[in-house]
Amino acid sequence: MGSPEALQRAVKIVMREGNSPIVVASAMSGVTNFLVSGAENLPASKRDLLDGFEKKHIDAASQILNKEQMKEFMKDFNQRMGKFRDLLEDKNAINDPYFKDNVTSQGERFSTLILCHALMAAGAKAVALTSEDSGIVAEGRPLSGSADLVRTESLMAMKVKPYVEEGIIPVITGFYGTNLSNDGKPLTFGRGGSDYSAAVVANAMDADLLEIWTDVDGFMSADPRIVSDAIKIEEMNFGEAAELAYFGAKVLHPRTIEPVRMRQIPLTVRNSFKPEEPGTIIHHLRKQNTDMLMSVALKADLSIISISSAEIAYRPDMIARIIEKIAENEVVIYSISTSLSTVAFLVHNNDIKAILSKLNTLDPEDIERIEVKSDMALICAVGDNLLSKCGVSAEIFTVVKEARANVEMISEGASDVSLNFVVPMSMATEVVKLLHKKYVRGTVE
Repeated sequence: MGSPEALQRAVKIVMREGNSPIVVASAMSGVTNFLVSGAENLPASKRDLLDGFEKKHIDAASQILNKEQMKEFMKDFNQRMGKFRDLLEDKNAINDPYFKDNVTSQGERFSTLILCHALMAAGAKAVALTSEDSGIVAEGRPLSGSADLVRTESLMAMKVKPYVEEGIIPVITGFYGTNLSNDGKPLTFGRGGSDYSAAVVANAMDADLLEIWTDVDGFMSADPRIVSDAIKIEEMNFGEAAELAYFGAKVLHPRTIEPVRMRQIPLTVRNSFKPEEPGTIIHHLRKQNTDMLMSVALKADLSIISISSAEIAYRPDMIARIIEKIAENEVVIYSISTSLSTVAFLVHNNDIKAILSKLNTLDPEDIERIEVKSDMALICAVGDNLLSKCGVSAEIFTVVKEARANVEMISEGASDVSLNFVVPMSMATEVVKLLHKKYVRGTVE
């Protein structure tokens, strides 16, 4: 949904579908960042925010709709734009904890409106539905929502299913849901959350298939920016895709897999620039891969924070308090390691300052020492049944040694399809290249 051209590609993709499609769309390119920046600088940015937002969407619509179609579009546009203006004009609204969720979700409300009118211009019957209209229910803290799948299914059966049965294409906003426990206020799912929204809708409607259309061919065996001969992965199971999405592959929002996995709904990742290509299919079962590794992903800009306390392994209450403190800031923990007197967490570099401020509120008699190792990278090696293959860890870490990298942290056993370990960022790309060369492509000099 990055541009008028992208909108036209989306129309062609939807129009060729023959089996009652439901569309979930993200904001146009750059719009969410523009809204985030504007929300952080209000009220000074209000006028520029409204003018810039309005111009971008009218310009995009005018490039794909004729004059008569634009008249109809502007009726709906002005109605939604009026609500957006009212939000920013309300001096008390900025004090609402969900204010930023409301502002930053505006992009989806207008991209779906343009796409809906473009579909109607192409001859389809379509209706633009916000998350409020369609019944996507969210729960959680501001800017960090999760879908309530049970309530969403119930509401969508009433609000969306009738349109599908009448042959009307629902065009639904991605990225956010409505928090019914807080007067139906918008609650966003995090950056890239439109993928997750699509999976939530697929779950609620018990879809036959979920297609994610993006700008890449599918999941790759490694990041092509790091490994020039990376290849597309033809098929994956849900567990493998979830591991790669969570630990570094930026093809999907990490939470996209679970809603479709629950109902075993196949998911494809496809390139809107190459609609003839089948992309990657993700489903419950797949044929065994003969190579030791399927893919190697990399998540950079991480830190290891180690907390030492006497015999902490025998004090689960102490570990619980530490985790509780870290969780107060909605921090994502990518890995945990423990020993007799130390517990270590792998987190993003940007979260260290907030974590330390929380940990400093613990009783100093309980904490002997806190150490931070910054600029680390997590490498996720994914393959078939890694836990049951003898010597896999030894072979992988032999390659790490060849790269002259030191393993700072290891996570093995939590998943039978992945082995995750941490190395200094300065050595990470070399490790990925060597692992890919030897165990994905199977070439050794």
